[in-house]
Amino acid sequence: MPPKKGGDGIKPPPIIGRFGTSLKIGIVGLPNVGKSTFFNVLTNSQASAENFPFCTIDPNESRVPVPDERFDFLCQYHKPASKIPAFLNVVDIAGLVKGAHNGQGLGNAFLSHISACDGIFHLTRAFEDDDITHVEGSVDPIRDIEIIHEELQLKDEEMIGPIIDKLEKVAVRGGDKKLKPEYDIMCKVKSWVIDQKKPVRFYHDWNDKEIEVLNKHLFLTSKPMVYLVNLSEKDYIRKKNKWLIKIKEWVDKYDPGALVIPFSGALELKLQELSAEERQKYLEANMTQSALPKIIKAGFAALQLEYFFTAGPDEVRAWTIRKGTKAPQAAGKIHTDFEKGFIMAEVMKYEDFKEEGSENAVKNKRWGAHSLWRRTWRRTNEIGSSLNQAEMERGDLI
Repeated sequence: MPPKKGGDGIKPPPIIGRFGTSLKIGIVGLPNVGKSTFFNVLTNSQASAENFPFCTIDPNESRVPVPDERFDFLCQYHKPASKIPAFLNVVDIAGLVKGAHNGQGLGNAFLSHISACDGIFHLTRAFEDDDITHVEGSVDPIRDIEIIHEELQLKDEEMIGPIIDKLEKVAVRGGDKKLKPEYDIMCKVKSWVIDQKKPVRFYHDWNDKEIEVLNKHLFLTSKPMVYLVNLSEKDYIRKKNKWLIKIKEWVDKYDPGALVIPFSGALELKLQELSAEERQKYLEANMTQSALPKIIKAGFAALQLEYFFTAGPDEVRAWTIRKGTKAPQAAGKIHTDFEKGFIMAEVMKYEDFKEEGSENAVKNKRWGAHSLWRRTWRRTNEIGSSLNQAEMERGDLI
């Protein structure tokens, strides 16, 4: 049966938020759920991870290389003087408590730090440990997730009222016709967020004008989420935990399309303390693997980022672009002159490069067997996943 037009499944959310590629994802959760431990193992840093609420006050920020076997292969092949992978910028944010939108705990600071981020690693605790207190008195990840969602929702509701009041004063009572469209858009946002009690990102049909207004205010519920479930080492290795199915069901119902990734902060911390050889033996003996590569890639994708490669003996580099970036603008990441004078670009797939063994071999096959190869020039077409999986040689961009 042929596929339906437009495809099946959940419609992807529109890109809402700051422009550019230097975007950040914040680690958000209640106190003592493992945020700072996760940040430490993710970034190999030593942020405070004590057993008491609010041990993180000022946010810790670091950047993490995005793991990619294609990048590793290109580096091994070219043995370049410079290696520059793609990076994910990660922020460890203070723990939130119920009532944060009213300033409880470190609420105001917490929420301002989230506002400065472009996506959220929503970390929740699903392990029992009498030595690690839980701010709510018991382990219940569904309750904890709902607390975070409610606080973000209430903060957005609190923001919307004054914005509309100000616009109404100028655009409606003051007769400023230029601001009337913005007022109408904010009334639509109010209906969605306050009246229907739904996060901004759940509405997938915001148009360009509406997104322009949303980007002025950067509402907390507009930020994409990746849900991270912190398990005990034992539960992670055996792939069993009583909360996992319940969490997945909750996310599918209330945040459809969002990823849920189980991991174990205790296991990741142990792996970090082992040598590379010991780590490999431990993982093989327990038939498991680190969840960090999957988490990093999920965070990068949640920010609507992707990358393409340039490679040679001088440098192997991953160039980060936003999804939907067109070829001329992607070329401009390498050099502004490439965008200004853009005519065409030739790309090759990483898989073809690896199979043939060299750039020349790929080109020879491309030109020598027209029945198998067709030269494709990218003028103003969207780059999408094909460029994300390609090696674009610096000399091929003309």
